[in-house]
Formats: sequence, structure tokens, C-alpha cells
Amino acid sequence: TLAERTNLAGVRHILLVLSGKGGVGKSTLSTELALALQNAGKRVGILDVDLCGPSIPRMLRVQDSAVHQCDSGWVPVFVGQDKAIALMSIGFLLERPDDAVVWRGPKKNALIKQFVTDVAWGDLDFLIVDTPPGTSDEHISTVEALRPYQLLGAILVTTPQ
Repeated sequence: TLAERTNLAGVRHILLVLSGKGGVGKSTLSTELALALQNAGKRVGILDVDLCGPSIPRMLRVQDSAVHQCDSGWVPVFVGQDKAIALMSIGFLLERPDDAVVWRGPKKNALIKQFVTDVAWGDLDFLIVDTPPGTSDEHISTVEALRPYQLLGAILVTTPQ
């Protein structure tokens, strides 16, 4: 649809951050990469699709923020003194930041698709997508939802153990 095209139309590069297991630092790397790119003068967004452990809002100290609606969908939370990083996370949609998300695949997949199509990102140089651990349905849903767009690529986070 037209709305799907327009919400990611202003995003120049999409970068997935993946790993085969949890606890390797995907969210930390996503956050640090966003801050480094923003520091280099780039316009950056972070899409936190780690539905069971949305830690980026806490890392960026915006866990108490709320997401609002606009004509073209959800308005991401803008982070930092200059509001230069746009962030969307399920953490903003929970009653309490520490609530557990216990959903079956179809509901998770629908939310991921909605995050890809219904967030009003505006013009970004980079959209960093922080994924959950492993290689699950969420990863397939994310990649399939992003397939029509120009993907820059993926960063695979590994540890030596």
C-alpha cells in the first residue's frame, strides 16, 4: 500500500543486528552504533523488535516515554538532548517497563509487520533493527517485512564461548 511505501521511503539504509544466542550484546551494539552514527552527523532510527527483552529504551533513558499516533502511524520517541535518534520499541507499549511479553508467533509477527509499516520514521540515513536472540519466527517476519526496501545488510554479533 501507499502508507507502507511512504513510512520507509525516507530511510536510506536498513541495518539488522542479529546473533545466534542471547546475551552477546546486540542491544548494546545497536545503541552504540546509533550514537556513533548520530555523532558523525547521520540521522538515525532504532527499531527494537526484541519483543521479549526490549532493553534499548532503558539504555537510552527514555523508558517512561509514550508513543503517539499521527496521520501516518506511530510517532517514534526522539532521544537525546538534540532529539536526533528516533526510537520505536514494544517497551513503550507495555503497562510497566518490566512486564513480560508472552505471545504466540502470529501476534508477534503481526506486531513486527506493524512496526515496519506503521512507524512514521521521516528521513533517516540509517535504521538500525535490534532483533531478538536466535533465529526464530521474529527474524523471518522482520526480513520478509523489510524485503521490499533497500537493506544495507546485517551485523552478526558473536562471542568466543
